[in-house]
Amino acid sequence: MKSTIKIGTRGSNLALWQAAWVKSAIEKKYPEIAVDIVVITTRGDKILDVPLAKVGGKGLFVKEIEEALLREDIDIAVHSMKDMPADLPDGLCIGPIPEREVSSDVLISGNGGRLADLKSGRSIGTSSLRRSAQLLHARPDLKIVPLRGNLQTRLKKLDKGQMDAIVLAAAGIKRMKLEHRITEYLEPSIMLPAVGQGALCIEVRKNDPETYRALNHLEHGPTRTAILGERAFLNRLEGGCQVPIAALGRILRDQITISGLVADIDGQTIFKETLSGPANASEAIGTDLADRLAARGARDILNKLKEAAQE
Repeated sequence: MKSTIKIGTRGSNLALWQAAWVKSAIEKKYPEIAVDIVVITTRGDKILDVPLAKVGGKGLFVKEIEEALLREDIDIAVHSMKDMPADLPDGLCIGPIPEREVSSDVLISGNGGRLADLKSGRSIGTSSLRRSAQLLHARPDLKIVPLRGNLQTRLKKLDKGQMDAIVLAAAGIKRMKLEHRITEYLEPSIMLPAVGQGALCIEVRKNDPETYRALNHLEHGPTRTAILGERAFLNRLEGGCQVPIAALGRILRDQITISGLVADIDGQTIFKETLSGPANASEAIGTDLADRLAARGARDILNKLKEAAQE
């Protein structure tokens, strides 16, 4: 077993919490291992005045950390699973996946009102095309305001009255002990979450089985099964931040149910379907679900949005 493990992470409070959680879990199991946290600034951390969809998609928050992992400057990388692109660089893989936190999105409003209570013309802040499309589908009378920055920055903008409400991932709010700010948990029927939302991604080098073994005790089988199904859906559709794609896998005993969604940016057109089957076939089910949505017309939406992003 290694004597030292270096964890690479972004420098936001939430990212540091996630890395510290992994550090603590390793040290508790293997007190003889010294675990260090290395903060790495990503391109997504530097570009805060441009919507994600216009500056390169999901890889914005992981690329520099993955490069450090490949250079062996760090031994593992800890990310939010929802930030992970469909394809990983050669030589890297997703290691053990810890148990998922709640996967849903939440609404935090300035006056404590729920989504249905917001008056027509009120503004909601979000940086996500997935969230904005679903919000506009449910409430086309609302105004979507671009919102970037870490969790604390977004809350401050709300508190200053720059918008009437914001939508964030419940997992981050809970991990930062800010549950008292939550106005409403948004049901998947209204807001299907991002692929992998609520789960951590521990990325490792394929040629480093020793480090992988030091993480094995963090593995949560049902979470891995659900995540692999969701990511198979994402991979089949070749999705990223430039397109509104959502998926959620739920396991009951030996069965998995995956709900998937593809939407146009304005939320007027949404393709959504749910597919169930054996949990041990989650990736095949995710792929099949993607094919079904593509056949119904989702592929046309994806192609149109990708062409627009390249212009």
